[in-house]
Amino acid sequence: MLGVITIPIDPVLQVGPFPIHWYGVGYAVAFLVGIRLVTPYLLKRGVAEKDASSLIWWSIAIGLLGARLYFVVQQPNLGDYLRNPIRIIAAWEGGMAFFGTIIALFFTLLAFAYIKKLSFWLLIDAGVLFATLPQAIGRVGNIINGDILGPPSDLPWAVAYTSPHTFAPAIGVGYQPAGAYELLVSLGLFFLISWVLRQGWQDGTAALVYGVAYPLSQLALFFVRATEPPVLLGLKQAQLTSLVFIFLVVPTVYLVRRRWPGIFARTDTATAGDQPGPGAAREPGSDDREPEPAAPSRSRSRRPLAKEEA
Repeated sequence: MLGVITIPIDPVLQVGPFPIHWYGVGYAVAFLVGIRLVTPYLLKRGVAEKDASSLIWWSIAIGLLGARLYFVVQQPNLGDYLRNPIRIIAAWEGGMAFFGTIIALFFTLLAFAYIKKLSFWLLIDAGVLFATLPQAIGRVGNIINGDILGPPSDLPWAVAYTSPHTFAPAIGVGYQPAGAYELLVSLGLFFLISWVLRQGWQDGTAALVYGVAYPLSQLALFFVRATEPPVLLGLKQAQLTSLVFIFLVVPTVYLVRRRWPGIFARTDTATAGDQPGPGAAREPGSDDREPEPAAPSRSRSRRPLAKEEA
């Protein structure tokens, strides 16, 4: 145990007859932080408060479902889940795949943008902002659970667990803290995406940056994670998904935005937040002033335009 970080925390906190999982607490805190982070961004960009709230809660629900389903379909014992369908949604058993959240939210935001006549590029930028800092907070639960670990290690920052209720393969053995690596990467992505959004670049740029940076991070980090088996060519499922995102999904989205910049842009003239209220004062120099009368034509061969033709 000398030279490693010991984690004595039990993943389940017993409060009277009620078990409280630290993993669930991490999720709850992460969602609260994400809401406080994204709501002002959406409101500032003209999205109505009601629409912003609806979007966030739908995204949380569908994102959780997508993460669980994507985890389940990757399991070698998929038949066990199909024979006992309640296990498919039993997230309390452990097992979420964040790429499932990304895929589910892509289509959710696309549908929401179409229904509410909002810019998909604006919404997906808000989505990747939500995916960064809250994910870092959620990784604290993974560290306590011991469910994201590297191989056994005697590095000074290796972690060893003393609680028998963790997912660690062995008690008192030091492992590389892959969950902590994920936490640090999520924090780095948060600062990167925040910086991109502050530059005032075209909507969708932050999402494209994240769409490359996050898969690259997973491609590298899963070489350290020993809790998932390889499935093809020595690569794990998340690494294969990362390659699909880097070489297919992100280039396709980039080409669509570049070739047809208005295809998923806002279809109405302005959102509720952009419309001036009744009796609002007009700004000096605005274009809604009365038009000046047209100069009379010098040509006698043309008659003046009729009122219906003007």
